[in-house]
Amino acid sequence: MTPTSTPNPALSHFDAQGQAHMVDVAAKAATHRIAVAQGRIVMNPSTLSIILAGNAKKGDVLGIARVAGIMAAKKTSDLIPLCHPLALTRVAIDFIPDENSSSIDCRATVETIGPTGVEMEALTAAQIALLTIYDMCKAVDRGMTITDVRVLEKHGGKSGSFVSTAT
Repeated sequence: MTPTSTPNPALSHFDAQGQAHMVDVAAKAATHRIAVAQGRIVMNPSTLSIILAGNAKKGDVLGIARVAGIMAAKKTSDLIPLCHPLALTRVAIDFIPDENSSSIDCRATVETIGPTGVEMEALTAAQIALLTIYDMCKAVDRGMTITDVRVLEKHGGKSGSFVSTAT
């Protein structure tokens, strides 16, 4: 942003001079906040078979990816510079395999009671869980593709609820 440009008031992470800053949430009410994010990893059918059979050389792929997603949600503020550190009350990672498309959807649900939302934590959890699947299976399938990562829904706070209508 140049010094002569006008900052966009809709972008809350910039001050009146256009400088990045952490949003002050001190005056915001602590409410129950939930966000759900999802992403997909597409792979060779043989790779999906290995994962579902539990035959991967590195161990339980989905179990380890679940733990990685949970850990990632808790570390989001360490990774995304302007995110607030949050006391999360729940992180759930669910995997939905689809043999027809040779893919696994990862759905991350994150909750807190606090003054700011958990969309970034849910997105981070889903993506790191998918990256963990890639890492654990890359020896047999380097062509895996992570795709369609997005927020499906969020609830709580002043802005209320959002539910994605995208399919």
